[in-house]
Amino acid sequence: MAMKRVVWLALAAVMGIGARASAQGPAQSASKLQSGATAKPGTQAKSSSTVARSPHDRALLRPTLLKDKAPETYQVKFTTTRGEFILTVTRAWAPIGADRFYNLVKHHFYDNASFFRVVPDFVVQFGLSAYPPVSAAWKDTNIKDDPVTQSNKKGSITFATAGPNTRTTQVFINLKDNTRLDSMGFAPFGVVEGDGMNVVEMMYGQYGDNAGPDQDQIQKQGKAYLDKGWPKLDSIKSATVVAPAGSAGAKPAAAPAAKKP
Repeated sequence: MAMKRVVWLALAAVMGIGARASAQGPAQSASKLQSGATAKPGTQAKSSSTVARSPHDRALLRPTLLKDKAPETYQVKFTTTRGEFILTVTRAWAPIGADRFYNLVKHHFYDNASFFRVVPDFVVQFGLSAYPPVSAAWKDTNIKDDPVTQSNKKGSITFATAGPNTRTTQVFINLKDNTRLDSMGFAPFGVVEGDGMNVVEMMYGQYGDNAGPDQDQIQKQGKAYLDKGWPKLDSIKSATVVAPAGSAGAKPAAAPAAKKP
């Protein structure tokens, strides 16, 4: 059976656009072992080889073990090629989605990933790993749908889906009030704080939805595929849980209602 795309088929139907997906990424090459120099008498010999370090958190290769319950509210700081923004997640809005997102961010799943689908006046989508082994580990880790308790207003973040109960790692941020997505089962679980939407709205989106990368190839090849074919796409330098919302050192949570475009 062909690899299931964790995509936005339903979103594409809403927009009346083709469900063409994205892709590419480099298979990682093993680093060469470096021979150690011969130790002088009376000194400790250096290791004869250097073990290659994984570019990603190795815990991501075992998704079934990443089952932590998220705090009732928490904040995630995104540092991107366009600047920084903060998301506040409210677990009560969509508990299953909030828990999955928490575990992904906690183990840096989104680090170095690209905003591979940007449709102006609609959505910014991301959530395919920069590393093929990680994508392979997560491609079939479906979670059940949450009831829709919040509307897909501008600034809200929601899991993408390929149909009922198919959410895995892909998410999108609404660039306008997409309330028509509510009845289609898209359950927001958080919102971009304050002026952070100024950063989100600057993500490069001029390649066009139908000319964008293929998602199967992103999963198979990783970020190198995107860097080669779509070099202007913006990406995530890091995504980190900074604190439960409202705690010392965290920015206060804004009202969940987003401004209309």
